[in-house]
Amino acid sequence: MGAKRICTRMIPFLLCTILCGCVGDQGDNDLTLELRADFLSRTGCTGTMDLTADYGQRVYEYTVEFSETEEDGLSVTITAPEEVAGITAHITDGQTALEYDGVQVETGPLNSDGLSPMDALPAFFEAMESGYMAETGTEMIGETEVLRICCRDPELDPGQGLETVLWFDKAQKTLLQGEVRSDGSTVIRCEFSAFILVPDKTV
Repeated sequence: MGAKRICTRMIPFLLCTILCGCVGDQGDNDLTLELRADFLSRTGCTGTMDLTADYGQRVYEYTVEFSETEEDGLSVTITAPEEVAGITAHITDGQTALEYDGVQVETGPLNSDGLSPMDALPAFFEAMESGYMAETGTEMIGETEVLRICCRDPELDPGQGLETVLWFDKAQKTLLQGEVRSDGSTVIRCEFSAFILVPDKTV
């Protein structure tokens, strides 16, 4: 999935029509709108994260570096553990291609819908760009005040279907953690040591 250029005149419309499910105080909702606008107007991003994929009886942990540009889409490279370091996934328009040299990495489906670990970042981006934001609220992670955003199908109850949950540092407006949940169980968890959005300088 590549970075998307969206007409800036369309952003207020998208914000108003998609955010209607939010339940939170006005300050949290205002920050959520601001973050959505940042994601909609970005031209790319870079960062590093620790990713945990839970297959039930098997749990895999990776450290991943990623970058996104309008020209090349999203690239995700595993840097740890050592035995799979260097494996790179290129994700463009919903298509994923893995590059590696004689190494295999678990990318099979995590649930019946075919969700895989490589779907984590695209799921986070989709949630922030167009997901139905059912809940927002303030929490603490250690000593950091964070905004928690939960996106899911508006026709489903909490804990049903796929849910994407994101935590942002409220002061810095940076993404700290993200989870993808399937029927109430966390199947992908990401903790970001770095996450930088590249803004559209023409906006």
